[in-house]
Amino acid sequence: MSYLTKRHLSRRTVLKGMGVGVSLPLLDAMLPARTAWAGTRATGRTRLAAIEMVHGSAGATTYGASKHMWSPAAAGRAFDLGPTSLKPLEPFREALTIISNTDVRNAEAFDLPEIGGDHFRSSAVFLTQAHPRQTQGSDVRVGTSLDQLYAQRVGRETAIPSMQLCIENVDQAGGCSYGYSCVYTDTISWATPSQPLPMVRDPRFAFDQLFGIGATPEDRAERRANTSSILDWITGEVARLRQDLGPADRVRLGEYLENIREIERRIQAIEARNASGESREMPEAPIGVPDSFTDHVTLMFDLQVVAFASDITRVFSFKMGRDASGRVYPESGVSTGFHPASHHQEREDRITEFQKINTYHVGLIPYFLEKLKATPDGDGTLLDNTLVLYGSPMGNPNVHNHKRCPLFLAGHAGGALTGGHHLVTPDGTPMANAMLSVLHVLGLEDVQAFGDSTAPLNLNGPGADSR
Repeated sequence: MSYLTKRHLSRRTVLKGMGVGVSLPLLDAMLPARTAWAGTRATGRTRLAAIEMVHGSAGATTYGASKHMWSPAAAGRAFDLGPTSLKPLEPFREALTIISNTDVRNAEAFDLPEIGGDHFRSSAVFLTQAHPRQTQGSDVRVGTSLDQLYAQRVGRETAIPSMQLCIENVDQAGGCSYGYSCVYTDTISWATPSQPLPMVRDPRFAFDQLFGIGATPEDRAERRANTSSILDWITGEVARLRQDLGPADRVRLGEYLENIREIERRIQAIEARNASGESREMPEAPIGVPDSFTDHVTLMFDLQVVAFASDITRVFSFKMGRDASGRVYPESGVSTGFHPASHHQEREDRITEFQKINTYHVGLIPYFLEKLKATPDGDGTLLDNTLVLYGSPMGNPNVHNHKRCPLFLAGHAGGALTGGHHLVTPDGTPMANAMLSVLHVLGLEDVQAFGDSTAPLNLNGPGADSR
């Protein structure tokens, strides 16, 4: 066992410049003298990244289920990801918990006027597991979302209680369709049943939130104009800090700052390209938004990793799609728009095509997991201390149902999740049962019910302690 004997550095240390505040990753010097790394995963330090991808999955169809297009054939630990859209996650199977066959009943129509509005209420149900009030006015109501219940517990310990990110355009106002306010479609994060939280689409805006503490609009405009880095404003602070750090801490600090700089370079390159006058695929998007879906998603993942590493926040919700989007994903090998592809008319060839889009979306997650795995955190890595939740509140999008909805977890949640397990639930099991179990894994054992939950699930499989 090794002990750390260097001068203690506060975990809340921030390197400050004019309109800049850069929090630090966890360093040896932040532990009290003669403290061992072992046991430094304190309760409440688990990070949460909740990701929604709309339109369900090909595997929720009768044909797709027979071909195991989403859920593996075998339950337990001997599952085969080969036929499934989860195949890209194979390198991380030991950190993977698949939860199959859950339903999201609260996304269904309860009354006659609600029929047909599945696309316009589903996202609001995903992390709340509550049924939205049908309204196009300001009297919206659904439920407090899972991410915000966790943020209410741990957010006081971080500079930013939570952050909400998205990829698609979600700045619409007023009513959408079938009598639903657009806010139900535009966010997955609800601070209270009547308080939706806005999602950030522009990576520049998210970057400035994380590192632009105290910056004025004029400060930001000046930095963008001369392409300077926020790190240029804290050069002296960094140099002084390095003098007090041991060799390992210097390396870790250097890698962390370089990660920030690389993210900043990419944002600057995107802004320069989008301001050049060249044609854009999405001319209506903010200047910091790349046209490439892959580039946009991976940039948002990188922002989450540096925020988790520095403990700026422990909670992210990330909306990777918007219902009824016709966006085309060339990297998937499918030229049909997302929404049209989801209405496959139960044709086997078109269901197979839709699975390619599902696989492409899931195929972006390993980038995030690899970054988490490569980032030290205490005596482990961020992947050890993070819970990534990925799913959809819709099942078979062709008929807008909410059965056999896709859902998986990744990461070990500070040791609370063993991973490497496929849990197949009985027919009719609410997804809310899985969400309640996630809350318990995150340390909120006092939460006895969530949405339409009936009982928590054992996410670690037979023989493991139920959480």
